[in-house]
Amino acid sequence: MNAMNLAYKSLIEIINYRAQYQPDKQAYIFLKNGETESGSLTYRELDRQARAIALRLQSWQGERALLLYPSGLEFITAFFGCLYAGVVAVPVYPPRRNQKLSRLLSIVNDAQAKIALTTTSIQSEIENRWEEEAELAQLEWLATDTVAANGEEFVPTSLTSESLAFLQYTSGSTGTPKGVMVTHGNIIHNQQLIQQAFGHSDQSIVVGWLPLFHDMGLIGNVLQPMYLGISCILMPPAAFLMNPICWLKAISKYRATTSGGPNFAYELCVRKIKPEQLANLDLNSWDLAFNGAEPLRAKTLEQFSEKFAQCGFNYSAFYPCYGMAETTLLATGGDKTQKPIIQTVLADDLERNQIVKGSTLSKDSRMIVGCGHPHLDITVYIVNPESLTKCEEGQVGEIWVSGSSIASGYWNRSSATEETFQAYLKDTGEGPFLRTGDLGFLLNGELFVTGRLKDMIIIRGQNHYPQDIEMTVEKSHPALRPNCGAAFMIEIKGKEKLVIVQEVERTYLRKLDINEVVGNILEAVAAEHSLQASAVVLVKTASIPKTSSGKIQRGACRAQFLNGSLNVVEDWSENPEYKSRFISLHTEIDSVLQKISSNKQTTEFSSITTGNSSPQ
Repeated sequence: MNAMNLAYKSLIEIINYRAQYQPDKQAYIFLKNGETESGSLTYRELDRQARAIALRLQSWQGERALLLYPSGLEFITAFFGCLYAGVVAVPVYPPRRNQKLSRLLSIVNDAQAKIALTTTSIQSEIENRWEEEAELAQLEWLATDTVAANGEEFVPTSLTSESLAFLQYTSGSTGTPKGVMVTHGNIIHNQQLIQQAFGHSDQSIVVGWLPLFHDMGLIGNVLQPMYLGISCILMPPAAFLMNPICWLKAISKYRATTSGGPNFAYELCVRKIKPEQLANLDLNSWDLAFNGAEPLRAKTLEQFSEKFAQCGFNYSAFYPCYGMAETTLLATGGDKTQKPIIQTVLADDLERNQIVKGSTLSKDSRMIVGCGHPHLDITVYIVNPESLTKCEEGQVGEIWVSGSSIASGYWNRSSATEETFQAYLKDTGEGPFLRTGDLGFLLNGELFVTGRLKDMIIIRGQNHYPQDIEMTVEKSHPALRPNCGAAFMIEIKGKEKLVIVQEVERTYLRKLDINEVVGNILEAVAAEHSLQASAVVLVKTASIPKTSSGKIQRGACRAQFLNGSLNVVEDWSENPEYKSRFISLHTEIDSVLQKISSNKQTTEFSSITTGNSSPQ
């Protein structure tokens, strides 16, 4: 009997089924350094350990428990232990040494957590820091690696599909992290959706390096294998980031069929993996390489497939998809047997929220990767965010989603829940919908995501997508780190101004030619986007604000620019010796753009400052 065909009400029913009918099936294998097996769990072992942890948690039923774990088997047993005990799990990542606790404190306060689950080693490292913060000092602790499965009888809590399973805190890319309330019914529906969209079967094999506290790692790499009754091979995110080849080696060794991550993961493989490392790498088994969670780049798909074609990787394996914590995970995905759908559109029309097909050879065109279509009962509409009416096909608007995977709202935030999860079309009254905050369009049923509504840059009435400007910037000079820049708008004297903050590659920090680098940036942005950058701030490697999942926090970056707290390497406006160069360059740009009046004072640019002062 295939468990995928059963009508489950909770995840507990699934793990019980696995422990009963597949007790010796290896559920999870962990590679401590991305290569060496350091532990594994069968479904019987997972069930026993989860029950043992649940015994220790019974008195906390209904409370929220922080899960402070690195990626590994201890996180998985603790998560299922919470489910057994009826405790609401709150996955978070353990703070690194000398890392600010602001995000963690925000989550603890918002979730009103009473207990923290972790490992002995992590507890000893961070317990002293807890004493410095009153909220954290009040937490009870449980090191689950000291809990032994001794066979004591445990009766799981009775759960329904409406029961709250865990709180998935949002990345905070455009605001304060919020706890998405994910029910057992949400998870099971999304598992069905993933299974159908990905074409999974009981023969599928998953390899994953994504953080387990993140929705893509948890829902995709931990719960989907459990739902299917298959094996998953996991590794620490740091192992992949430091040595990307270990991800592909694991796929090759374990004959994985499904694996993936955000677009930057594929870019990292293209940039960091050397040709000599490709020997003995066999990627023939990899038939679904999912790509989501951040803007997808057609060029990345092309470069990755070209580089690894000799290893058996097929371009058709790429699977662009779209989703978020508020949709549990997956919302849309393509057809597994088809190649990714790439749509070329005219950039100027896109900025006016219209879709006009363009030529791939034209510099005025932009290539957008499709993210598939809805599955099961998921509905996707494109809606005008101001009139709240449905857009015509080929018009850009806000992406609205409905269906059984949509979470029940934000924890303890009734107004935010109403605003985001309970949207209705103004003209027809249809709803409720989730307002995603993302912009996109539909074409022949395919969803194309173009950006974030809150991040949109509007200068002189013209829309500009920050990720397009950021890509232009990073390509303008080899000293600039890919995927490590932020473009945003500020207002000075009633006028909108473009600011660019960009990380510098570590190898260029001592030999940085500020004149050349900033000059290249200004020229490229002017040529590609008909925009004048009013400030360019180059910052140290790994210093730009990002979410825990690697997304650029443009709002936080803007705030740091305004309060002077960026980790600045060079700022052209603070270097008098280069001022004449920049004034001259801006004058040239003005004449080319013909958008600045003849009496424009170029000295205005010198009023934009960072470092220890704020813009005037």
